[in-house]
Amino acid sequence: MCYKERNKAMERLNSKLYVENCYIMKENERLRKKAELLNQENQQLLFQLKQRLSETKNPNGSNNDNDICSSSSASGKS
Repeated sequence: MCYKERNKAMERLNSKLYVENCYIMKENERLRKKAELLNQENQQLLFQLKQRLSETKNPNGSNNDNDICSSSSASGKS
């Protein structure tokens, strides 16, 4: 195989890898956004669960918001 043929083959391979890399980056971004949405949903569900647990621990209706707030702020979320 001469130099020009080898060079063309390398250019084709490089182009193919470039397109594949672009696809992977788009898919990665899509998955990152989906993971963020799932994380937000999980945080909301956790908050609701903590509220329900707090209500069952305090059946007289007085919620202990300090417990919920302190555990939420410890995770970096509020």
